[in-house]
Amino acid sequence: MSTEEIYMLRCLELAQKGIGQVAPNPMVGAILVDNGRVIGEGWHQRYGGAHAEVNCIASVAAEDRPRISKSCLYVSLEPCSHFGKTPPCTDLIIREKIPEVVIGCIDPFAAVAGKGVHRLQQAGVKVKAGVLEQACRRLNKRFLMRQEHGRPYVILKWAESADGYLSGAGGAPVQLSGWLETRAIHRMRYEEDAILVGYNTALRDNPRLNNRFWKEGKQPLRVLIDFHNTLPDHGHIRDNNRETVIFNFQKEDRDGRTSWKRLTKDQPLPLQIMEQLPGVQSLIVEGGARTLQTFLDHRCWDEIHLWQSRHQSLGTGVTAPVLKHAVKKSEWTTTEDRLLLFVPDGQHGNNP
Repeated sequence: MSTEEIYMLRCLELAQKGIGQVAPNPMVGAILVDNGRVIGEGWHQRYGGAHAEVNCIASVAAEDRPRISKSCLYVSLEPCSHFGKTPPCTDLIIREKIPEVVIGCIDPFAAVAGKGVHRLQQAGVKVKAGVLEQACRRLNKRFLMRQEHGRPYVILKWAESADGYLSGAGGAPVQLSGWLETRAIHRMRYEEDAILVGYNTALRDNPRLNNRFWKEGKQPLRVLIDFHNTLPDHGHIRDNNRETVIFNFQKEDRDGRTSWKRLTKDQPLPLQIMEQLPGVQSLIVEGGARTLQTFLDHRCWDEIHLWQSRHQSLGTGVTAPVLKHAVKKSEWTTTEDRLLLFVPDGQHGNNP
């Protein structure tokens, strides 16, 4: 591994700290290096706040500030060149007379998309792009999916018994999750933008669809499929305490923090849902079986997180979805569960 790649790995490590806090912006990390010594580090910490480059330069100690004009800035994503919620990072780089910038990957956002590189080069800054490019793209898979393909990054998640059932006879809820799975699920809810369930799951399980066992703060948008608006008002999803979207055939409306979006019968359900969640970069689909299978059948997914009980069998009940066009990427086993991670088989999907 080259020295440049080692420094870029540190940028990625820093960028990861912004997960769950910066969307719809990308996660970005940056370091300043002078003659083999890191003199500054920073990352984008929260949406609307200072960008990674700004935090990195601000972190340089007073005695090291004369080194800035002799240093190389490593940044995991192309610096912005436009005025958004903050001023252009390219202007700061030029003003600080940083002579060299190494970039992980180009930002596909239309207001940037190579313009940052061009602006720096025009000012005489030496620029190199594409260092650990694929790793940088994987980090921002959610942001890139929205920017390049106009839809959320979709994660299907379910737990099943050792013999392949989601629930008991007649759909009766069964606790299949171990403590580790519960923590992992709530971490996902912290990291992703929205979480979706179908009518039957909402009716039988009355889920809160919130993050209770991970970091405090961010909660996902709740999304419900309720074709005929028959879910009782007293359920958690209908409590109007958090932003909630209900997909249905009857109406387009808003009441407090709950909005209804109308579906049609002439277009696949997953496609309509993804089209009508314009501000959402990532979506967890948690169930139930029919909803999950619909997303699988229409190939509207990017990852599958399958939690499989190692010891608990049900013998009967609602069967788990049938995997289609999926390749197992990894497997992680504990005393209680087995986590299987699947990705598309390469014949479909728009993974970054």
